[in-house]
Amino acid sequence: MLVLSRKLNEKIVIDSNIVITIVKIDRNQVRLGIEAPGHVPVYREEILPLARRAQDEQSLAVCS
Repeated sequence: MLVLSRKLNEKIVIDSNIVITIVKIDRNQVRLGIEAPGHVPVYREEILPLARRAQDEQSLAVCS
């Protein structure tokens, strides 16, 4: 795991087409802004299993 320190309004660039900006820092919470191409899905970790399940169901419907 890569661990980076960033300050307010600083950015992290991933693969030259995904940009993560530190939007707000408040006590123990950080707010991030994520800019990514439309074909790149971005999920919070806690909803990822639900998103994967929906994708699997959609794939099954297309294959049927």
